[in-house]
Amino acid sequence: MEQGTSRHFIRCDPSRNMNRFYRLTVTRDLLGQTLLIREWGRVGVYARRRSDEKTGLAEAVRDAAALAARKMKRGYVPVAE
Repeated sequence: MEQGTSRHFIRCDPSRNMNRFYRLTVTRDLLGQTLLIREWGRVGVYARRRSDEKTGLAEAVRDAAALAARKMKRGYVPVAE
């Protein structure tokens, strides 16, 4: 994952009425801080968002990869954008 890119995941289970998404984005803000932005929620509904400041691009990419692995372990599937 490079700066300015996003990874998008979905998890669908019709028997549980589950249709969720999770998005990870590594970017910089206007002041030059590296951010890891996480967005999640039900598909088609307002999403929750969390921005975490990181010390550098390498840390943000490492944390994004760890979160992606955790989500895939819970049943989320990567989506090509």
